[in-house]
Amino acid sequence: MALSILLLEDDIDLGETLAQLLEIEGYDVEWVKRGNDVIDLTFEKRYDLYIFDIGVPDIDGLDLLKALRDADDDTPAIFISARTDIASIMRGFETGAYDYIKKPFFPEELLVRIRAKFETKAGVIECGDLQYDPVKKMVMKEGKPVALGEVQVSLLHLFVTNVGRVVDKSDLMDCLHSPSDAALRVAINKLKQTTGLPIRNVRGLGYMLEAC
Repeated sequence: MALSILLLEDDIDLGETLAQLLEIEGYDVEWVKRGNDVIDLTFEKRYDLYIFDIGVPDIDGLDLLKALRDADDDTPAIFISARTDIASIMRGFETGAYDYIKKPFFPEELLVRIRAKFETKAGVIECGDLQYDPVKKMVMKEGKPVALGEVQVSLLHLFVTNVGRVVDKSDLMDCLHSPSDAALRVAINKLKQTTGLPIRNVRGLGYMLEAC
């Protein structure tokens, strides 16, 4: 599943350049130009990364991220801004961003910062107190191995790579040796009991891991 990015940038040329570059790299990008657009979109959808300019219409990026953090939104965030004074940079990090890129910058620099955050953990996915290695098919909980069968690992993979999104029931059925509604319910209940993950049924659609 592609990394989902919400880009806030009111400079048309820069926004278009960044959006195209990120999409070429395989990221799923939504580009907006006003702070209120971010509020509307984050109410409806969960993202993997925010990239916010600061000086934008409606509500500036700093106040916007603070509001999101106050609402318990811990999505990683990068600021891109022409504000290069120490006070702005310090406030950016204090607000909860993990990086701050000063304008002007080479667009490729943004890719480097994203990769440094999301691609340096040897592919291990963390979800609460769980660590899942999708290559080795290994699961750890609080530093101890968790014994999961092939079906359980396949289901876990779908959920932890789609946190906050509904996973279609047909995709979950593909993980089962003998697919049926009853077998799927049993398998998911067993996964919940073993891992403690907050997986819930979305009637008529599938199942969703609400949060890590």
